[in-house]
Amino acid sequence: MFPLGTALVPHQLLPLQVFEPRYHALVRRCLETDRQFGVVLIERGAEVGGGDVRFDVGTLARILELTELPDDRIGLVARGESRLRVRSWLPDDPYPHAEVEVIEDPSPEPELRALRVPLAAEFARLVELARALGASVPEDLVLDPDPTRAGWEAIAIAPVSPIDAVAILGEDDPAARLGRITTAVADAADLLELQRRAT
Repeated sequence: MFPLGTALVPHQLLPLQVFEPRYHALVRRCLETDRQFGVVLIERGAEVGGGDVRFDVGTLARILELTELPDDRIGLVARGESRLRVRSWLPDDPYPHAEVEVIEDPSPEPELRALRVPLAAEFARLVELARALGASVPEDLVLDPDPTRAGWEAIAIAPVSPIDAVAILGEDDPAARLGRITTAVADAADLLELQRRAT
């Protein structure tokens, strides 16, 4: 497990610089097995040194790229794959361990496909406002046709707080989760609209 000061959601890329010896050991273990590790948001405490309090929902990540850096650091890029829920934390020996349940997203029902429509509209509004404020946004930025993946993509891109992302990760009902994502994206767009009017 890799507790961080940021939340990770499925399909989101996670760049990391690893410098603590305990996380060097974690990376070595991942490379020897399935290249996977869990990411959870730190509720209280710091990333470095241990002794933190962690949320119990997070994301299973897979290492995609790895580079040895100067000063005994490791640069890596991972991608979120599935939600996870921590059943129990085990001793940090030497890095955090936990017993987890990996939660796979079900195949989308017709209801979810209908809920993708308002999400896509709010996301398009967010992107348009970001461009109006001078952000560099790719011209071909569109959400995946699959409504579940589209929701995760929207949360990965939208300026949503880590606490909101954790609340969304903890929502087990796919329709309710997509609704929460749409609301979070709409709220982020509203904030950008206020910024635009103020300029």
